[in-house]
Amino acid sequence: MEKSVKKVAYITGGTKGIGRGIAYALLQNNYRIALSGRNYEMAKEIAQSLGSSDNVLPIQSDVKNFDDEQNAINKIIEHFGQLDVVIANAGIGIFKPIEDLKIEDWHTMIDTNLTGTFYTLKASISELKKTKGYFISIASLAGINFFATASGYNASKFGVVGFTQAAMLDLRDSDIKITTILPGSVSTYFNNNEPSEKDAWKIQPEDIGELVVDILKLNPRVLPSKIEIRPSKTK
Repeated sequence: MEKSVKKVAYITGGTKGIGRGIAYALLQNNYRIALSGRNYEMAKEIAQSLGSSDNVLPIQSDVKNFDDEQNAINKIIEHFGQLDVVIANAGIGIFKPIEDLKIEDWHTMIDTNLTGTFYTLKASISELKKTKGYFISIASLAGINFFATASGYNASKFGVVGFTQAAMLDLRDSDIKITTILPGSVSTYFNNNEPSEKDAWKIQPEDIGELVVDILKLNPRVLPSKIEIRPSKTK
């Protein structure tokens, strides 16, 4: 009997936090993974800590650069021969009142969070069509709920939700499934946070990893297009 080939997942922003939690969960469920970050040495270090080069491929890519993302997909195909799942996770948040928000702050968030998600999907569509694959964007509850000091971040994450939900309608008849995950408070290094016991009440990165695994296990006829996830308590 022919042995089945492990599926391959690509995770942007995979070197820490939610991305790393997803990478670990997928590895535990028999996936091979490629993880990218702007710093190749960090990506390489994390990849080596997770497993062998047969199962984990580190890639340097800045999602703000389309050529980087196209090169990342090319490297994945060269190394693994296929691409089944893409997780657009890379993101950044800068929180300031609008009067203090700098022009470069705005562009950093829009270019990373929103344009980066577009670039990642655009670069991977042709390969996902071949495998009838899955694209998952990591948005935020800030993508449907606005709050003070978050005008730029809200704009970028509202955009991610709108973009990926519209892309879902464009691509589902091509057998590419798209889900947008909107997490609430997560215990990560996001916004210069240092995870500690004080964050025990928050969603943990491994919880998002478990959710991604559960989504991918669903019957192919089912498409959970948008999922809100939040801590069960408020501290």
